[in-house]
Amino acid sequence: MHLKKKKKCACVSLVCFQVVWVLHCSQLGCLPAISIFTMCAGGWSPSDSDHYQWLQVDFGNRKQISAVATQGRYSSSDWVTQYRMLYSDTGRNWKPYHQDGNIWAFPGNTNSDSVIRHDLQHPVIARYVRIVPLDWNEEGQIGLRIEVYGCSYWADVINFDGHVVLPYRFRNKKMKTLKDVISLKFKTSESEGVIFHGEGQQGDYITLELKKAKLHILLYNQLGSIYGHTSVMTGSLLDDHHWHSIIIERHGRNINLTLDRHMQHFRTNGEFDYLDLDYEITFGGMPFSGKPSSNSRKNFKGCMESINYNGNNITDLAKRKKLEPSNGNLSFSCVEPHTVPVFFNATSYLEVPGRPSQDLFSVSFLFRTWNPNGLLVFSNFADDLGNVEIDINEGKVSVHINVTQVKKNRIDISSGSGLNDGQWHEVRFLAKENFAVLTIDGDEASAVRTNSPLQVKTGEKYFFGGFPVQMNDSDHSLFQHSFQGCMQFIHVDDQLVDLHAVEQGQLGSFANVTIDMCAIIDRCVPNHCEHGGKCTQTWDSFKCTCDGTGYSGATCHNSIYELSCEAYKHLGRTSNYYWIDPDGSGALGPLKVYCNMTEDKVWTTVYHDLPMQTSVGVQLSVLQLNYSATMDQISAITSSAEYCEQFISYSCKMSRLLNTPEGNPYTWWVGKANEKHYYWGGSGPGIQKCACGIERNCTDPKYYCNCDADYKQWRKDTGMLSYKEHLPVSQVVVGDLDRPGSEAKISVGPVRCQGDRNYWNAASFVTSSSYLHFSTFQGETSADISFYFKTSASDGVFLENLGNTDFIKLELKSATEVSFSFDVGNGPVEIIVRSPNQLNDDQWHRVNAERNVKQASLQVDQLPLEVRKAPTEGHTRLELYSQLYVGAAGGQRGFLGCIRSLRMNGVTLDLEERAKVTPGVKPGCSGHCTSYGMYCANGGKCVEKYNGYSCDCSRTAYDGPFCIKDVGAFFEEGMWLRYNFHSPGTSVKDLVSRTLLSSTDPETTATDLDLNKEELSFSFSTTKSPCVLLYISSYTQDFMAVLVKPSGNLQIRYSLGGTKEPYNIDVDHRNMANGQPHTVNITRNGRDIVLYSLPTTSDTQFNSPKALFLGKVIEIGKIDQDIYKYNTPGFTGCLSRVQFNQIAPLKAALRPTNVSSHVHIQGELVESNCGASPLTIPPMSAATDPWHLDSGKLGFMPPYGRTGSVMILILIRLCLLCLGIHPSASFYMRGDRYIHLS
Repeated sequence: MHLKKKKKCACVSLVCFQVVWVLHCSQLGCLPAISIFTMCAGGWSPSDSDHYQWLQVDFGNRKQISAVATQGRYSSSDWVTQYRMLYSDTGRNWKPYHQDGNIWAFPGNTNSDSVIRHDLQHPVIARYVRIVPLDWNEEGQIGLRIEVYGCSYWADVINFDGHVVLPYRFRNKKMKTLKDVISLKFKTSESEGVIFHGEGQQGDYITLELKKAKLHILLYNQLGSIYGHTSVMTGSLLDDHHWHSIIIERHGRNINLTLDRHMQHFRTNGEFDYLDLDYEITFGGMPFSGKPSSNSRKNFKGCMESINYNGNNITDLAKRKKLEPSNGNLSFSCVEPHTVPVFFNATSYLEVPGRPSQDLFSVSFLFRTWNPNGLLVFSNFADDLGNVEIDINEGKVSVHINVTQVKKNRIDISSGSGLNDGQWHEVRFLAKENFAVLTIDGDEASAVRTNSPLQVKTGEKYFFGGFPVQMNDSDHSLFQHSFQGCMQFIHVDDQLVDLHAVEQGQLGSFANVTIDMCAIIDRCVPNHCEHGGKCTQTWDSFKCTCDGTGYSGATCHNSIYELSCEAYKHLGRTSNYYWIDPDGSGALGPLKVYCNMTEDKVWTTVYHDLPMQTSVGVQLSVLQLNYSATMDQISAITSSAEYCEQFISYSCKMSRLLNTPEGNPYTWWVGKANEKHYYWGGSGPGIQKCACGIERNCTDPKYYCNCDADYKQWRKDTGMLSYKEHLPVSQVVVGDLDRPGSEAKISVGPVRCQGDRNYWNAASFVTSSSYLHFSTFQGETSADISFYFKTSASDGVFLENLGNTDFIKLELKSATEVSFSFDVGNGPVEIIVRSPNQLNDDQWHRVNAERNVKQASLQVDQLPLEVRKAPTEGHTRLELYSQLYVGAAGGQRGFLGCIRSLRMNGVTLDLEERAKVTPGVKPGCSGHCTSYGMYCANGGKCVEKYNGYSCDCSRTAYDGPFCIKDVGAFFEEGMWLRYNFHSPGTSVKDLVSRTLLSSTDPETTATDLDLNKEELSFSFSTTKSPCVLLYISSYTQDFMAVLVKPSGNLQIRYSLGGTKEPYNIDVDHRNMANGQPHTVNITRNGRDIVLYSLPTTSDTQFNSPKALFLGKVIEIGKIDQDIYKYNTPGFTGCLSRVQFNQIAPLKAALRPTNVSSHVHIQGELVESNCGASPLTIPPMSAATDPWHLDSGKLGFMPPYGRTGSVMILILIRLCLLCLGIHPSASFYMRGDRYIHLS
């Protein structure tokens, strides 16, 4: 062995066995010293090739190791294909090298000559390194040459004995700091202890301590009142007596806490920036007067090194005796514990001898594990008296004594709970004649005893953790789970077991155990369960419980809610409260908003708790608005919206507002980022004006706000704040109220945002070589990708990102296959979803891909989710370096078509902006109606838009974004509506009339106003009969009428000429005047009306239709006698959905359009939906809704009115159903020519 010098770093090269460093090999694998030197040129090869061999290097003192390289034995078939690396400061208490949260197995060699080097993911500081071969060439044996790379390391060490503390007194008697940097390293075998504590006389303090082997930092500032308390926990299993590094960086309220390279950022509670610690900080414990309650906290017992406080080297000052310790003396060498742990896996056992034929059975030990079940100890009594078995069973320790000499042949006792928490727990069990006692963690008060008949005579062997394979079946335990975990301080028959003697083969036996090492891993630290998911674990895996988080998946990564109200709209939902998650899988949680979908564009509304017209009567009043969402959540909504607004109003009486034209404002509002704004609603940033100042219509033209005129009468300044980068309003500060008679009232509406730019953000790839590029995707341990695509091509790459060997890729592999492939270092993995239908159908399809440390998954549309589990060991970090390419990449065939709403880890990529400057790619995408046109109901027409689509309801009797909202009105007695089929002063044969009167069948356009067919539909409800529901007159004697007869029956009357009397159809004999809603659909084609036919003498044309009447017939000329009789006093009730061919007369009356001039109304028409039930989704119950808002908080509720009436109507409908009354019933008759009555 020799030493190489390079850039001040020392490399240890094992070429032959020299004496620069001391080499050891395992006892079972050592050759005589002379043989070792004989084979020095070839490398190390033990005499036995099995899993108990190791090669150990002693560097003489601690080094910082950064890499290791291996070769096989020179010119042979001997090489190691896989190995582990252990390290230690003392040659005892070994620690395996960890990487990606696992005990790492290094890939070795594939031949005897090539050098395989591995750079460590993080450097290791140790004096001893041990290489443990795991596998080797099958045609040879273990053979190894190694080279270890690293640098010198030196640090001053202080040993704390659990009593002594080291105070560092500040130069200034009082220390008030804005910034603090504290760093140190520690190691301990104790699970409790204060590492440092600083405290001020005013009550401020900072404490870092161990609790249950986890690190807790506590901060308190007196200025922050009760909210000044901050407590943060990190780390786990820190009592392993290995070095752990801590760095605490504080700037005001922002703190970065780094433990062993894992940084956690948090912000302290309260409103302080400075920490007052007065005159000292103590390391190793706290002074007796320390707060909180110093006497309840243990001092630290263990070692610290490299203690640094704000640039001061505390360990160096202590070693030079510049600091005086308290409660004892310091030592500057680390005292090592005398414990020898033993590590068990699923196939391990440890057999040790006892003192046979004793009448006292005694076992004690400490154990730690994550598994709820496992065998701890088993031993047979002598003389076939039975046996004793000690298990951990569902987190409790259970003892089973099988007694063969008495009728009651089994004694069971148990104690403890939750003992599979990874902490050390002590078990003591003692049994003698007719007595046994089990004690857990030294708690004598809760020890479990039994006085059952029992005869004890100890056996020869005690088995810990499992059994050897060759044991007889009759000797086996009833418990089948082997123990996985660690044990130490094993006592058998009051004797401490010498585990080193066991290791050297001098005592007992073992299999697959590692002595002098505890390789327990906390798989929940760091916690891979996101968004507050609860992590639980067993020895080799962890599980996330996502209940109540709003997220799902193996790591609680995926939001269960849609991203926006826009997304809910395109799922066919209607106006209601919804949970949305604007950043998807990002850090922001979901929030509850009101989605108003009554218009073409969706409005998202977030409410606050400030009542409208809040009176203000105190000088410089600050009105705080508390929203039902955080500022970050609202910012996510406003940033993705196309437009946002917030109403604001100031009512004043002798209370000036902005003090225009040139004064300092008396009142202002605070928006996003806590910025003050001095403009008012209806104005804009940088303009100190109100709306009246912009429009030049203020009460006094000398001022730019009505209130600035300072009148004694009430005035008002109102308007919309629409600069969304400033919204929402978080505070309003009112100032001019100190004069007698001054009064003011403030109103602030909810934040309303319209549109979602992310949902429709799209790009069209027009050539197979076109692509967009973005910055490298950062998804090391958790990645999700979602997007929509549409294409007519059969294959193409959606996106790809590369690393050195790692990669991630999504592609369309064929017309029916989507592939998600990646490599994190364990080899390529590919998941394929196969669709039964073609995916290149030029329709929108959704892709969701996710990869985390637990699994990877892929879903296309609503097809079953394809999942691939991740290996329990191996690489877990996805390391990418290239740019992210969307479209063609690396010479592969690119994607032809459209990609929309591409989100990666909750962030939407702006495809449109990048496409504007990229050849071969166009922003936006057409053809939305091919996928979404189905949502335009009731004859609504889908209209393509640049960023989506809309439904044109103008030729329907319906309204709303999807043409599903009824348009109806309530008719009082004597009211009527007339719709003329031509405008006043125009020809009866004008184009508009011909188009609207034509059937929806494009082949039957009326060349004049004579109709061979018509379609009529409407809904009605009434309690009075007889009446005329609808009447269509003509310029001839032709007419059509729908009547409710005196009996309440429905009748249709046709008179098309050719017959003396009208043709009457009595549709049903039920009473339709029962107040319930009924729907009527009538289709005539020639003489056919459902099962009825007009007389052969009747004409087939409805000649020259003139007008359509609702409610009452007001027509000049001859009218059918029955109609005349039924016409008085007229219809009373509700009519809705009225449509005659393409004419919707009620809608024309209630919604101003280009045909509204055709409508004449007598009386006041009141809009109503006539009891129709809107499409809704059931709200989540309070029990299952994790963010249930108290309905009593009216500040967060939408305004009353339309929503309330819908709720009342739904309630009425439900009551009718409960009573067995059906609000509607229907029957259908023949084909497309039918009468439909409901």
